[in-house]
Amino acid sequence: MFIAASVATAAAATAAAPLAYRAVRKHRRAVEARIDGVHGIAESRYVTIGGVDQWLQIRGEDRANPVLLVVHGGPGSPYSVFTALLREWERHFTVVHWDRRGCGRTLRRNGWPPAGELTFERMVEDGIEVAEWLRRHLDKDKIVLMAGSMGTIVGLPMAQRRPDLFSAYVGTDFYVDMVANEREGRRDTLARLRAAGNKRGVAALEALDDDPRGWDVAAWGRRMQWSMATDPTTPNAVFKLLFPLLLTKPDYSLGDVMAWLQGFGKVRDAMFEQFMAFDARSLGTRFEIPFHLFQGARDVVTLTEPAVDYFAEVEAPHKSLVLIEDASHFAAFTQPGRFLAALRGATA
Repeated sequence: MFIAASVATAAAATAAAPLAYRAVRKHRRAVEARIDGVHGIAESRYVTIGGVDQWLQIRGEDRANPVLLVVHGGPGSPYSVFTALLREWERHFTVVHWDRRGCGRTLRRNGWPPAGELTFERMVEDGIEVAEWLRRHLDKDKIVLMAGSMGTIVGLPMAQRRPDLFSAYVGTDFYVDMVANEREGRRDTLARLRAAGNKRGVAALEALDDDPRGWDVAAWGRRMQWSMATDPTTPNAVFKLLFPLLLTKPDYSLGDVMAWLQGFGKVRDAMFEQFMAFDARSLGTRFEIPFHLFQGARDVVTLTEPAVDYFAEVEAPHKSLVLIEDASHFAAFTQPGRFLAALRGATA
């Protein structure tokens, strides 16, 4: 199973990597991340949101810059692990990462949330409260809302319900209709596997029903595993990009690493039926704020073509579409410079 293999690989890497080397890498990243200017901000703190202490990381070189609230995907994988890649972003935005219920440092602080609290609806309400808190704390009238991957399921309702809080919505790694996405994703991946003569991968995906509504979380994990492994643009990005950054994040102890990994798997398992039922069109396609879609030109996880089709249906005061070349899933983190250029152009 994909996540089990991922966790095992990360745990093995943690155990095998010399602690001294890890310390050196963490120190180097800490030096690179340092914000010393008098106008800058570098805060990591718990804030009580929805009655629960939730972790926020707030970083930027100038408090006068726009605030960018990043809503992570997973649905249980906080994007603060990508901080080292977004250093240039912090020169132009105050970048805020938020660990949701059951995720990362919020999980480590509070333990596993009651089942009734682990819903996308609860997370939307939390996200609105986070945005309200940030406006007060950073003295901003409005903030830019960016949602990636399964963050789409949280970010879209936030933007639609409270347009007064946000100056723009930015979507990336965009989910539209989950069932249709998984059906086409399986077929797309099978085609690549057959072309490559990969009999093991072909057998694994042929064993899955063509209708994802019959899948369990293990079946979904197999689709993800083979899609990422055969990604022609950024193969196995989750291993090559995410886990090395997780293991060397300067402010992460090994306990924080394990909490991140635990939340990554447990939240996915607990919320599987919820995210498989997602259809963005059921929320409507009208927005009262500018709508921007920055998508990898060849995303094999959250497929590019359905995202572009959805964008064509969006009604908004202003909208823009940027297909980022040489990017698949994790477009913001595999091509941070190109993504930043799109962000700056959209929010100028």
